[in-house]
Amino acid sequence: MAVDLLLGLQWGDEGKGKIVDVLTSNYNIIARFQGGPNAGHTLEFDGIKHVLRTIPSGIFHDDSINVIGNGVVIDPVVFVKELEGLDQFNIDYKKKLIISRKAHIILPTHRMLDAASETSKGKAKIGSTLKGIGPTYMDKTGRNGIRVGDLELADWKDKYRALANKHEAMIDFYNVKIEYDLEELETEFFEAVERLKELTFIDSEEYLYQAQKAGKTILAEGAQGSLLDIDFGTYPFVTSSNTTAAGACTGLGVAPNQIGDVYGIFKAYTTRVGSSPFPTELFDTVGEDMARIGHEFGAVTGRARRCGWLDLVALKYACQVNGVTKLMMMKGDVLSGFKTLKICTAYEYKGETITHLPYNIEPENIKPIYSEFAGWKDDLTKMTEKSQFPKELNTYIAFLEKELEIPITVVSVGPDRKQTIFM
Repeated sequence: MAVDLLLGLQWGDEGKGKIVDVLTSNYNIIARFQGGPNAGHTLEFDGIKHVLRTIPSGIFHDDSINVIGNGVVIDPVVFVKELEGLDQFNIDYKKKLIISRKAHIILPTHRMLDAASETSKGKAKIGSTLKGIGPTYMDKTGRNGIRVGDLELADWKDKYRALANKHEAMIDFYNVKIEYDLEELETEFFEAVERLKELTFIDSEEYLYQAQKAGKTILAEGAQGSLLDIDFGTYPFVTSSNTTAAGACTGLGVAPNQIGDVYGIFKAYTTRVGSSPFPTELFDTVGEDMARIGHEFGAVTGRARRCGWLDLVALKYACQVNGVTKLMMMKGDVLSGFKTLKICTAYEYKGETITHLPYNIEPENIKPIYSEFAGWKDDLTKMTEKSQFPKELNTYIAFLEKELEIPITVVSVGPDRKQTIFM
């Protein structure tokens, strides 16, 4: 059986968690393949809002197994708090949740190192979430990291101590003032590790290989978005992992020829957080209204998201590098009430018109070129099928399908899992 992928096509926050939750009934296994607790996947059903950080979004379904793959970095403290949040729903996560031995562990000193590094940059900050993600991936590629499988070894705390000592020396090097009590942080960390060790650790690449041979259906769940990919995103304002389809292969140990459908999730407009270039950003009341209506605040960080029109140049690029086969448009309901809508179809770049994403999208180099569309007033949140859509929305969707040459198979018209319309 092929492994299907679901990933974001913008700068994250596209609504991946909701769609994974909606699709989980079609899959036996949901596997997270990259990122860490800086991700916030929001699910809403039965009047309750859930925010997951590391745990795959299929956890609320009784029949799904949820795998945390080797490409993920895990903060035991955050992870245990996430587990405790599931306790009230009587979820047997010891049975439904398994973790790759090759996944890396975020230490308390990784978070401290993250804060010291970001503080030292001053006005040149990249907008880190300060969760220790970057330093953990740096240790991974530097071959210094501690992995989940190490927790099964008798001497793992010796390895921990050596790495933590190294981190403290690096923090001193930055020569900035950050407040922390390492002894207190370590007490909490070691307690959380013991809870983590109560779960099942697996060799995930073997587990998924055997699951495929047995005919199990698998959905790989990405975090963040394609434009935050360490290689193909808007560097250096990116995350520290491969958020694109290729990251599923390396983050789970799945061969490229085993990939099936690639579901690409995007908002009907564009948002991003942090310090970074954003060609279609709106600085007027339209952008403010988008943020207010769309409740554009980070599920984990609480940071306000900047808003702008849909950037088709960037979206085409993301579809291209991911090999997207099916599109899913989120938050169509947020655009209700705007008299005129715009889609960026090209850039004016250094005196010429281009339709591809260039190396540099700093504002001094880029001016978006827009096509305009009539808006709609209808409240989409109560609609249950495509036939109820206003003609202006259908025109908007048809234009995107024509330009992207990929079908839009789902339109989300609200945060609840029931507010999902299959096309």
